Amino acid sequence: MVISVPRLVIAAPSSGSGKTTIATGLMAAFASRGLAVSPHKVGPDYIDPGYHALATGRVGRNLDAYLCGTELIAPLFAHGAHGCDLAVVEGVMGLYDGAAGEGELASTAQVAKLLRAPVVLVVDASSQSRSVAALVHGFASWDPEVRVSGVILNKVGSSRHEEMLREALDESGVPVLGCLRRAAQVDTPARHLGLVPVAERRSDAVDAVGAMAEQVRRGCDLDALYALARGAGELSGEAWDAAAAVVSSPPPPLPVPTLGAAPPDPRHRPERPRPQTPDGLKDRGSGLRAAPRIAVAGGAAFTFSYAEHAELLTAAGAEVVTFDPLRDEQLPDGTRGLVIGGGFPEVYAPELSANEPLRKAVVELAFGGAPVAAECAGLLYLSRDIDGQPMCGVLDVSARMSERLTLGYRDAVAVSDSALAVAGTRMRGHEFHRTVVEPGAGAAPAWGVRAPERRVEGFVQQGVHASYLHTHWASQPGVARRFVERCRTS
Repeated sequence: MVISVPRLVIAAPSSGSGKTTIATGLMAAFASRGLAVSPHKVGPDYIDPGYHALATGRVGRNLDAYLCGTELIAPLFAHGAHGCDLAVVEGVMGLYDGAAGEGELASTAQVAKLLRAPVVLVVDASSQSRSVAALVHGFASWDPEVRVSGVILNKVGSSRHEEMLREALDESGVPVLGCLRRAAQVDTPARHLGLVPVAERRSDAVDAVGAMAEQVRRGCDLDALYALARGAGELSGEAWDAAAAVVSSPPPPLPVPTLGAAPPDPRHRPERPRPQTPDGLKDRGSGLRAAPRIAVAGGAAFTFSYAEHAELLTAAGAEVVTFDPLRDEQLPDGTRGLVIGGGFPEVYAPELSANEPLRKAVVELAFGGAPVAAECAGLLYLSRDIDGQPMCGVLDVSARMSERLTLGYRDAVAVSDSALAVAGTRMRGHEFHRTVVEPGAGAAPAWGVRAPERRVEGFVQQGVHASYLHTHWASQPGVARRFVERCRTS
């Protein structure tokens, strides 16, 4: 298979240069021309893809060479960009910044090379003039395999400032493909973990994306940028496919005895009702297996999720249903398993706490032995409380806000057999939080973190797997397959 989707990588010398504004604006501007635009983000970031999705009407997808491996970058890209006229890939941090101590791994530069895509460098020009040429020359010449093919100047002060910048860049040989003025920056509010997600400010986010698109239309040469994208090299290989990935993954081992700690109060472990068999299907004894219903937390408090997770669960035979812990007082009927990803439960702690019927339903499901996969925000939701606000109490831990930001890639191995993985399974993950849970690990920890420091963290308890670690299941499709099988048999 030959992958020939026109594509651009939007990079910068450093964070804060305006990548998200310009990448999102480009996506929206090209989409408004009637092009089917595929949005992508280098790295583990969950928030920017929400703005990308709003700009394009398509699912925002991540390309992370650390979490997924370099071999999956092109297949995952081809999966997301299938049938599109253009793909825009927003970079992460500075162009050559990647996983600490790992060289170019997970950098925007590495992803651009793996995609054979031209790079457009977004430069914050607010405090320089002729020096911009030296900056661009350095980035363009640092790695000959990285094609820095154009520059977009951001935060330009005046017509005279623009003229000086363009004159300097004439000598660099890298064309200027856009120039955005300093006075018209788009308001995109941020807080302790970055931009406020789209789900929390949808109306304002729509306006913000529209303003980004207008900025880009006024300041960028869209025809030249599209021509550059069409010059991207062809890629050979097959697009990633969830069904094929699940089939090729190792079969899940037979159930093992529970290794986790007992629930806080065994007296409150009600018998979990079996879901009714859907019309037209018989139960397991007939040889036909109904799809187990897996509820996935969504809404404003739980916005962090990779699209491939739901695709893998579906491919493994599950029926995936989304619910909102801020609004829904019960889990979806017939729920056999629960996935609670990342987000901002600390921001919505009073509202989550006030939804007592749902908290009780989660406790009933978990204490009944159903598989529950909880990452970061999910871990907090399953705790006793967040800064004194009662949560579900599935785990005998307390969560609180901290001044310290925990951020970075992690190399980890499963310590305990769980609904997600057998002990010894190695996965790479990412932590990103300003909260602390005490204790940080249970009697049966979820993960042993091997780098950057050795420690255990997380909890395996009955069917619950809860941890701060965000993982990308495309790197280990057997995780989804095992989870679905446990939902069938629990």
